[in-house]
Amino acid sequence: MNRLDKLEAEAIFILREAYKKLGKIGMLWSMGKDSSVMLWLAKKAFLGHLPFHVIHIDTTFKFPEMYDYREKIAKEWNLRLITHTNQKAIDTGINYENNTALEVCHELKTVALKQCIEEHQFDGLCLAIRSDEEGSRSKERFFSKRTSNAQWDYTNQAPELWGQYNTDHAKGEHIRVHPILHWTELDVWEYIRQENIPLVPLYFAKNGKRYRSLGCMPITQPIQSDADTVDKIIQELKSTKTAERAGRGQDKEDAYALQKLRARGYM
Repeated sequence: MNRLDKLEAEAIFILREAYKKLGKIGMLWSMGKDSSVMLWLAKKAFLGHLPFHVIHIDTTFKFPEMYDYREKIAKEWNLRLITHTNQKAIDTGINYENNTALEVCHELKTVALKQCIEEHQFDGLCLAIRSDEEGSRSKERFFSKRTSNAQWDYTNQAPELWGQYNTDHAKGEHIRVHPILHWTELDVWEYIRQENIPLVPLYFAKNGKRYRSLGCMPITQPIQSDADTVDKIIQELKSTKTAERAGRGQDKEDAYALQKLRARGYM
């Protein structure tokens, strides 16, 4: 069994364990490469049918190509899709012109996610975070508890030994499940190549630029690249010295931006 086979088997085991041990669960889908890989793994885990809802926390600021991809894949894969927007924040003028990127992310992602959890009473959420992508994510476990206010105490994480996961939670709390936590960016792309997983076309170079990480359009910048195929992206990643999230605006406002956001309930 090669590395990708082992990672796939581990992720499928975690997804099935979450479905078995937790109550009502949902899967967060940003339409990015990582969450689309997680969706693919879930399809494999449950024989082509996802037995839970897929959730898109919609800031309304995504690229048009991402919305097109969402509608196409949701229809083709027969997803039970929930889209949720913090409309109250939108109506009060929260946007990238009037607010910092961190303020927008908090209101339109963190608060919106909390609203969605409360509305649908989820006991568990599956997320496609990877420990190599950003520092605070390396502090996560496969199963990480969140308080009734969706907050995360990253200083108090239960160990996960011999495949024993922390699935216990009190009423009002929920568990965040991270089936691809130990994957690298290169693993993700090699798996995309192996499985031929469809992606948002923005990942592939056009006119000498491509997006390595996708977020809200006003604060996401492309990188210089001629990699217009999966094979070329894999080769590019093997030699690049640039951080994966170098084009994401919220990370640049504060060195500990994501850790602060995630402690308060961010993805």
